[in-house]
Amino acid sequence: METNNGTPRKKHVLIVDDDIPLAWPLKETLESKGYEATIVPDGALALKFVLEHRLDAVVCDLQMSRVEGDLWYATVERVNPSLARRFIFITGLDDHSHFQKFIDLVKLPVLSKSVALDTLLGEVMCVAERE
Repeated sequence: METNNGTPRKKHVLIVDDDIPLAWPLKETLESKGYEATIVPDGALALKFVLEHRLDAVVCDLQMSRVEGDLWYATVERVNPSLARRFIFITGLDDHSHFQKFIDLVKLPVLSKSVALDTLLGEVMCVAERE
């Protein structure tokens, strides 16, 4: 995919996480690999961002202070169904039981926040290449 001036468009990844210090290393890693990456700390701002930007992948925390990731995902699924296939969820929870029904239903990657950045990058590369 190219931009209007003929240069290749960078794949754009949205990181939705209210814990900015934990999201920042992911942003830096993605940018070092040639991605455009944006951190948005809450679901309301992130929804506005989704409506205004073309995105190739979304890394979303499941447990956030204002709107949890499963509810935010459901909203995105209604407004941009093709983007809903490009989610990777992250969580700091040791026990996913609160989200287990949702995780089983969507069948999308869910990674622990202690995941290695290379592993998360690999997931982003897979998701961003989906048609």
